[in-house]
Amino acid sequence: MLQAITVLFLCQLAGEALVRFLRLPFPGPVLGMLLLAAILTVRGRAGPELETTTSVILRNLVLLYIPVSVGIIRQGANLSRYGLALGTAILVSTVLTLAVTALVFQFVARRRNPIPDPQISDPQISDRGAARSRGPNREATP
Repeated sequence: MLQAITVLFLCQLAGEALVRFLRLPFPGPVLGMLLLAAILTVRGRAGPELETTTSVILRNLVLLYIPVSVGIIRQGANLSRYGLALGTAILVSTVLTLAVTALVFQFVARRRNPIPDPQISDPQISDRGAARSRGPNREATP
């Protein structure tokens, strides 16, 4: 377990160091998480010790919300003063994120599987589309 926690903290430390050294505009733990994902992708899997350790951490993740709750209670005056603006910003950013995600998904889906235009009657185009739908090395069936 100690080795797995060390790997997690070293990835976070490497992310923090790279962010500070390169002056990147996002949190070091995010880069550390990407480094960990890259390492796990290269290795192929996490390994039993890392899987066990991360399962324990995830089961107790709710404990990490306690400091946030205390902070919210302690900042009651600021929340009452700026709460509407914060709520509006959170709502607008969430809606924009959902909209952009949906548009990107549609764009990628159209590029990967273009919808054939029924008005096009060019046999070469329709043959290429049929070959693509059959996949490589498959014969057409009459």
